[in-house]
Amino acid sequence: MISCQDVSSGDGRVLRAYDSGLGDAVGTVVWHHGSPQTGALLEPLLVAAAERGIRLLSYGRPGYGGSDRVPGRDVASAGVDVGRVADAFGVERFAVMGASGGGPHAIACAAVLPERVDSVVCLAGIAPLTDEFDWFAGMVSPGGLRAALDGRAARERFAEVDEFDPAAFTPADWDALGGEWESLGADAQRAGQAGSGGLVDDDVAFTSPWGFEPASVAAPVLLVQGGQDRVVPPSHADWLHRRLPRAELWSRPDDGHVSVLRACGEAMEWLVVNRTG
Repeated sequence: MISCQDVSSGDGRVLRAYDSGLGDAVGTVVWHHGSPQTGALLEPLLVAAAERGIRLLSYGRPGYGGSDRVPGRDVASAGVDVGRVADAFGVERFAVMGASGGGPHAIACAAVLPERVDSVVCLAGIAPLTDEFDWFAGMVSPGGLRAALDGRAARERFAEVDEFDPAAFTPADWDALGGEWESLGADAQRAGQAGSGGLVDDDVAFTSPWGFEPASVAAPVLLVQGGQDRVVPPSHADWLHRRLPRAELWSRPDDGHVSVLRACGEAMEWLVVNRTG
């Protein structure tokens, strides 16, 4: 049975966290949700984890799903928060897995908690802002990230007029959202209805210094990337693949930003095989 628990961050904040309630015969994975999501565990993830004997934890990043907002947070701060969540559930070592906006935060955990994180999966995750390639090229709707370059106030103003562009998703994405990943769309709507604070803070964090260098990550990292992704284009995974010391790249040429999540089950198996602990 899934349990929900409010965890103290240690600095007066609350982090809303979830536990699949399943045994961890082969290990525990901490899931990092996309932008925007609530942090609740979604059915496809629960099924994939249960089939593989994996215990699944997750939490809402600050500003999402009942977790207190932290304007000015950087990507690396996720490592500290996840350490608190893992402690609250009695977990010492674990793997991390994140999609879209959760991908960078999953990688951050390996940088901040190298003694605790065994392995990492990043699906459709954005790369740090750089001029080494055209960072915005291939994004159908980069308005939020462009606004974030001008700071939090500019990003908050953009949030007041922002509208989702359906063209950001491919036919394969819409097929996944109408099928096994329907719960993701519903969860994103719930997160959006609760306000834009978490999404604003994510975008500002992505376009600011992350607080760590990818080259510092010692754990094995699997990058899973859809070749048709219109939200986070393949160039981001390519850049991360070159910078992460122990990275492996799974390219899925026919997938977009959501349909790539169909690889979650296989990616969980990779996490178990590549445990360093």
